[in-house]
Amino acid sequence: MTIFRLPDLGEGLQEAEISVWHVAPDDEVELDQPLLSVETAKAIVEIPSPVAGRISKLYGEPGDVLQVGDPLVQFADGAGDAAAAPEAAAAKRPDAGTVVGRVEGSRAVTRETATAAGRGAHAAVKATPAVRALARRLEVDLGVVTPTGPNDTVTARDVERVARILKEVGPLQLLRGVRRTMARAMAQAHAEVAPVTVSDDADLAAWWPAQRDLILRLIRAIAAACKAEPALNAWFDSHALGRRVLEKIHLGVAVDTADGLFVPVLRDIGNRTSEDLRAGLERLRRDVEARKIPPEEMRGYTFILSNFGTFGGRYANPIVQPPTVAILGAGRVRDEVVAVDGAPAVHPILPLSLTFDHRAVTGGEATRFLATAIADLQRADPERTDPERA
Repeated sequence: MTIFRLPDLGEGLQEAEISVWHVAPDDEVELDQPLLSVETAKAIVEIPSPVAGRISKLYGEPGDVLQVGDPLVQFADGAGDAAAAPEAAAAKRPDAGTVVGRVEGSRAVTRETATAAGRGAHAAVKATPAVRALARRLEVDLGVVTPTGPNDTVTARDVERVARILKEVGPLQLLRGVRRTMARAMAQAHAEVAPVTVSDDADLAAWWPAQRDLILRLIRAIAAACKAEPALNAWFDSHALGRRVLEKIHLGVAVDTADGLFVPVLRDIGNRTSEDLRAGLERLRRDVEARKIPPEEMRGYTFILSNFGTFGGRYANPIVQPPTVAILGAGRVRDEVVAVDGAPAVHPILPLSLTFDHRAVTGGEATRFLATAIADLQRADPERTDPERA
């Protein structure tokens, strides 16, 4: 018997969720025939067969999360040398490239369970055998139960109360794929970044609504502001306590989907025409919707734009994603009465929210950045890129 294991999918991806099997036990497969599709943090990927032969066993079901090196398919004898036997594969497996040595892979399929909320998953829980039996029967994790008995003892009434609550809220839905990655990224941002948000408005009366391509105007405004205040187009190293100010502006554009949040990258926005940027945006949107966007197209952004106003909302506290140091959020354009030459007038107003990492960016740099972006948005010329040429 030979076993084919989950291969390295590249881009630092160490796990994947089984989406669908394309084969079944006893099937005869050809070399490079798709065996299954897996969902990663980046995309849905088909994994081809490394050999031609007969399948004797499949490891895992749709929804299971596997680590790189976990077994996927067992082939019958005679399938060829490309799929190494378990012992041989372990012996030949290259070093994982970590700082301290190898990362050992597990052969078991990962089936995730909920972690106890509010209390350590392995913390001692005081409960009588009868209460523990009741908890097992009602499928209640004692680790999430708030005890009301003497000396923090969980009572039968506590277990029944939690069982009623869990029945009302429905089953736990484990985060998968993009949402799982998003949750980890947000937790990292919360743990590392020192965020400060400053908000202001841009008056779009000089060109709205004759030119309604707001996303392109926002991109141009960010390019102008980054040129005026380069400190916001930077990466921050939390360990070295240093920053790298970058010359080219690679803009991450937050795209909301049913699967979760994607942030594809528009490269070098300061040196591209509006037509080129428009074509790039359309291509990124199509690739995201089809879940076929290459992983390299979601890496390396130096600044992020969140145009949440397309859905609603005015101001926000956008989350800075390390190693970047700033993100600009744009709310929904609204009509508002403003004073013009001492008289009231109704103008279209765009609310903006700039969050910056105060470890790397000063308040003065951030407010000057926002003022430059607003000044650019309020000018009539949509094609201009250099504020000095206005």
